[in-house]
Amino acid sequence: MRLLVLGGTEFAGRAVVEAALGRGWEVTVLNRGRHRSPAGVRELRGDRTAPGGLDALADGEWDAVVDTWRLAPRAVRDAARLLRDRARRYVYVSSCSVYTWAPPAGYTEDAPVVEGAAPDADQTDYARDKRGGELAVLDAFGAERSVLVRAGLILGPHENVGRLPWWLARTARGGPVLAPGPRELPLQYVDVRDLAEWIVGAVEQELSGPFNLMSEQGHATMGELLEACVAATGSAAELRWTAPEVILDAGIAPWTELPVWVPPGTDMHDALHAADVSRAVGTGLVCRPVGETVADTWDWLRSVGGTAPLRSEAAVKGLDPEVEAKVLGGA
Repeated sequence: MRLLVLGGTEFAGRAVVEAALGRGWEVTVLNRGRHRSPAGVRELRGDRTAPGGLDALADGEWDAVVDTWRLAPRAVRDAARLLRDRARRYVYVSSCSVYTWAPPAGYTEDAPVVEGAAPDADQTDYARDKRGGELAVLDAFGAERSVLVRAGLILGPHENVGRLPWWLARTARGGPVLAPGPRELPLQYVDVRDLAEWIVGAVEQELSGPFNLMSEQGHATMGELLEACVAATGSAAELRWTAPEVILDAGIAPWTELPVWVPPGTDMHDALHAADVSRAVGTGLVCRPVGETVADTWDWLRSVGGTAPLRSEAAVKGLDPEVEAKVLGGA
């Protein structure tokens, strides 16, 4: 198989490159050269936001293209139009954020999507940018040659968003840890390596259409995730499970100040941790145990000095230690 990855050096794109190389594929990457590519790829240079940024792709044919672009949809439009006669399939890593907020628990790929998105738009907001990217791919490749990977929460090594790395750093620090309850709260996420394996499998199977791409609901719980963090770091952290009402009354923001966690019984939890993923599971998605994801992320985090490199626009995640101490002191 001949694969072209647009990007291919960070998080999801990097994992796709490594999965394809692991299957003996011939992999080409196009990027700006700001990060080191995995060994074994053919590297092309180009900045898709600049005039002539796709010139390096003037020649060549591929069995599939994988694109993880998250900003202005017109960049996806330009790449897809350029490649539509020289690639058999276009895989676009989109997001479950494209669904109209808030999708109900159990939503499938047929749920309504956001309005106002356009394939030739400049950058607007994340949901419309991702939907615009989907429309750009559909316009150039058609539904039969397009795969729309509507990912949810993605965790694992090389994470450049800062969610799991924050929890690992916090538990490594030890002491009492504000653990957002309930302990048995079901989570839905995907290890980036499992996402990547599914993507290369989708290319091999010649799949098409949209797929909700995350684990089945309850693949892990909040308790299992945080206990795995304590185990991986080997710290003496004490998880103090705290009721959602206490956390919300303290003004702590779910998802950002306490990454991954959203209160049970809310539209946020239904949207972020309760999608129907039967279509992806039925086409080969397999998710590894949470303990493996956490331990491997900790090993990677230590290998880069303990601080995860964040992408430039990623919002700072995590809870202020003073706020945490105040809530724990009054609990």
